[in-house]
Amino acid sequence: MNREDIISGYPDIAYKIKKDAASRLAQNSCICLAGEETFHLPFINLLFPKVWAHNLEHEYFENHPNPEGIRQHRAQEYKNYQKRSYSPADVFIVAEANSPLQYPTQGLEVQPLKTIVIPGLALKEEARSNHKVLLRATLGTFDVAATVDKVSIQGEGEKFITLSSPLLSALNRQLQFVTYTNTVFHPKTADSVEFATEGHKSFFTIKVGHRNAPRLYNSGYNGEYNISALVTIATKTFMRYDKLKDLIDSIRQYYPTVTIVIADDNEHPQPVAGPHIEYYIMPFGKGWFAGRNLAISQVSTKYVLWADDDFIFTANTRLDKMVDILEKTTLDLVGGAVREVTGYTATYRHTISVEDGGEEGDCLHIRPGYHHVIEGFPNCVVADGIINFFMAQTDKVRQVGFDPRLSRRGHLEFFLDALGSLHIGSCSDIIVSHASKIHLPWSKSNTLKSYEKFRYSSTDEDNTLHKEIFYFKNRFKCMTSQ
Repeated sequence: MNREDIISGYPDIAYKIKKDAASRLAQNSCICLAGEETFHLPFINLLFPKVWAHNLEHEYFENHPNPEGIRQHRAQEYKNYQKRSYSPADVFIVAEANSPLQYPTQGLEVQPLKTIVIPGLALKEEARSNHKVLLRATLGTFDVAATVDKVSIQGEGEKFITLSSPLLSALNRQLQFVTYTNTVFHPKTADSVEFATEGHKSFFTIKVGHRNAPRLYNSGYNGEYNISALVTIATKTFMRYDKLKDLIDSIRQYYPTVTIVIADDNEHPQPVAGPHIEYYIMPFGKGWFAGRNLAISQVSTKYVLWADDDFIFTANTRLDKMVDILEKTTLDLVGGAVREVTGYTATYRHTISVEDGGEEGDCLHIRPGYHHVIEGFPNCVVADGIINFFMAQTDKVRQVGFDPRLSRRGHLEFFLDALGSLHIGSCSDIIVSHASKIHLPWSKSNTLKSYEKFRYSSTDEDNTLHKEIFYFKNRFKCMTSQ
């Protein structure tokens, strides 16, 4: 049942608008109006600040060469945003009366301290001398936007309201004007509303929360993907400037103008310069995940590609394919495959699940594999954990973040934090090469020896931290894996 059907009944029953309640309702379309200056006094703006208003569209397009192109681009970006943020659980649904109460079952929302009409309320029962319903809330109050003759109302402006009438049609008409006003500020919560009549009781929820302002990226309007405007490559380096140089050289072979953001926590930094390179120095040994946070915090494009400093781009490292799948699906993050010098190609696809474990903590289960193939992309699947080479929605990966305490090793921990937040995919036909890790003992440089000692040595403090993260931070009591 849609909202138009809900208010289409009882057209012959008259009603009177209740101005004080109706004025609190949101209008069909918002407008921005500046406050009028009614009188002139010294320092009047300090005493009574005037509301100001700007026409953002007019100001933005005043000197813009392609207004229509920007409008189309913004509309497409917003359409993609809506598709990505849509949830069937937010669709407005009304339960047809069979109890005999009719009420909205989901999709009813109000902004903090604002007022809405509650659509869908009705009572369907046999005729009797008096028909009566009640509504009770905890985070708001009830009122009516209009009154109907022969309906008695008690509790207007209160958390508990009753409506009664000898005429069922009049009562149902009155129920179409019942309003709810949120009175307890919280940016995101819900009120459980009781709706009852004699011998019957039901409950429905009203979501209370601010509307999420979309974050759209103006990457230029054209028919093709502008990779340089859409993607930034982020990496962290430590004691491997030779590998970092090879990575940059390989990127520039295929993507000469894509920005590369580098986080460096070497003890003696060797600044890396060049076109489209941003280089940031960190405290010595600050760590793996702290470096990720720093690098990604400086990304201004819609997407960020994470690459380790010992990766090497090839003709198969197709960033356009990654962009294409992120643009055409609801995925937030998509990984590729890493090819070793031996020829073995890894995707590291895993499913992750958490099972309720009671007061002692939950159970973490990790299994190799994936959930299903992505429609339209036969080489791509949906998974929960993937390999350490991925492209992601910049804002979404920032929301999850990387635990900066993980300084030397960490991978699964990020995907645990992302569980339930990020929609993750993996494609086997997007490949980056891995620099060789095979070194004869007598051929290792002092720098390489120092790196391996620092990178692969495991201290008691590190081991304790990883145990703490799983046991305390994520509240797991056990973990199973293959």
